[in-house]
Amino acid sequence: MFLVYSRPNICFVLNTLSQFMVEPHHIYWVVAKNLLKYLYGTINYGLRYTTRNLRLHGYSDADWVGSVVDRKSTSGCCFSLGSASISWMSRKQKSVALSTDKPEYIAASKACCEAIWLRKLFSELFEHVFDTTVIYCDNQNGICLYPVFHDHSNHIDIKYHFIRDMVQRRAIRLQHIRTGEQVANILTKPLGKVKFLTFQERLGVMEGPSHEGPA
Repeated sequence: MFLVYSRPNICFVLNTLSQFMVEPHHIYWVVAKNLLKYLYGTINYGLRYTTRNLRLHGYSDADWVGSVVDRKSTSGCCFSLGSASISWMSRKQKSVALSTDKPEYIAASKACCEAIWLRKLFSELFEHVFDTTVIYCDNQNGICLYPVFHDHSNHIDIKYHFIRDMVQRRAIRLQHIRTGEQVANILTKPLGKVKFLTFQERLGVMEGPSHEGPA
């Protein structure tokens, strides 16, 4: 759990494993050992920060009914400032969604709350006011839900409509992005090697200098 504070690329698998700590089975033991082997093989990896392009932006995604146990979806979001991520989340949603756009909208709303908190934090610490923070989503229907209430969204808990107020105030803006470029995919679902390595680099997780001592 401590490692996830500097390795966002393992956030999804830790989120999944932590759901079965009360009654673990052999398959989760195998997954945990594979995770430790991966960490041992990438022990020099970490987040690399530079001062270039200090623009706060984020990615929001959801894996629809991804849990095979209770069919709940997983929300994921991450925010970058400069060259690497400064905030990330992978969390199972509390209710089962009946369509693909609802979990995406809920995930975007969680990302919106995080964006507002980050904006206030930097404003108080450094007296820096950001322009509109862009949150990239890969679901057009989820983006289209926020402008108005209608029959398809009136059953969503009212707290998720917080995002509408922030959009109207121009604090944040939802923008569509292709699924192949959705960095938050690494926080919501298992990926193949190529995509995993690509999104890992986009998060800012890179190999650093070796810390091995003299032979």
